[in-house]
Amino acid sequence: MSASKEVVPDWDPRSDEVLADQIAAYDGMRRRCPVAYSDYLGWSLLRHDDVVRVLEDHRRFSSVVSRHLSVPSGMDPPLHTAYRRLIERQFAPRRVDAFEAPCRAISVELVSRLRRGVAIDLVAELAQLFAVRVQCAFLGWPESLHEPLLHWVRRNHEATLARDTGAMAEIALAFDGYIGELLQARRDAGAAAPDDATTDLLRETVDGRPLGQEEIVSILRNWTVGELGTITACVGILAHYLGEHPALQQRLREDPDLLPAAIDEILRLHAPLIANRRIATMAVEIGGRRIEAGERISLIWASANRDEAVFGDPDAFRLDRDPEQNLLYGRGIHVCPGAGLARLELRVVMEELLKETREIALVPGWAPVRAIYPASGFSVLPMRVV
Repeated sequence: MSASKEVVPDWDPRSDEVLADQIAAYDGMRRRCPVAYSDYLGWSLLRHDDVVRVLEDHRRFSSVVSRHLSVPSGMDPPLHTAYRRLIERQFAPRRVDAFEAPCRAISVELVSRLRRGVAIDLVAELAQLFAVRVQCAFLGWPESLHEPLLHWVRRNHEATLARDTGAMAEIALAFDGYIGELLQARRDAGAAAPDDATTDLLRETVDGRPLGQEEIVSILRNWTVGELGTITACVGILAHYLGEHPALQQRLREDPDLLPAAIDEILRLHAPLIANRRIATMAVEIGGRRIEAGERISLIWASANRDEAVFGDPDAFRLDRDPEQNLLYGRGIHVCPGAGLARLELRVVMEELLKETREIALVPGWAPVRAIYPASGFSVLPMRVV
């Protein structure tokens, strides 16, 4: 019997109480039991210092948590290093900067289409559409993929929550089919292939050889799952917070230069990504708890970024925080390579939303529906745009 099976669970992260308000539940666990065991997540780390310790020690805490190839997020050095370099090239500042114009055009169109003066679901009418459209635009994917990707993301979330491995495999295969067709079209086009991030991957090499089909599909799958889910969550979280804080909303309309810091701070308060996984490679002790080699570890971003020991009052909104303490985009060798792109996308869509409206408000009597693990943010967000 493994050591983990002998540990009495400290909590159930899928209980109705936790899922009713994940952020509040993680706050409570951080104060009561900051290194907590559950059958579902293994060892959950809820304190900022403990999460940072794991992020910065890839020797004791491995990112190879899946049986399936995951480039590069599911790799450790030295294998991770070469793949990481080629990924970073896809998010070079020149490419990110050049994407501002198409991102703004998408934002302008979607914001202009929002129905004014009536209750709308901001997630369905803005957040999800924005996430899919900017993702496809950045990667050079056709508009015909918008609807299939929206459907794919919803199915993937449901299967992940249920831990339905059969459904997850089927969904992954469907995604691989989309990407396979896109890659083949570019191969057939040869020198006439579009100049975009997807074509670039076909030209990349690692250790002196071209990337294989499985490697390219893995990279694109990771980008897509990460981008669509988190950007959707971010837009909903930002709109909801500004709806709750009309004075801040107006301040940002009057001084949009404050938006980058405000966005990072709001997403510290309410994380768009709940957790990431690691596996202990050797027995370690964290917070007085012994974690054996091979046991699963969940890094709870949604708690670590609200740790009183680092941020004081976790609910206090401040624009002068040390950005190095904010784990919104991770830390260490696996820090999000697309952080610059995500920041640009969120800044632009919020600039347009605030510029083209007088007010974005919550709808009295129509409560938002919170997303549940592994998602964050809102599944339904009733708002009125004026």
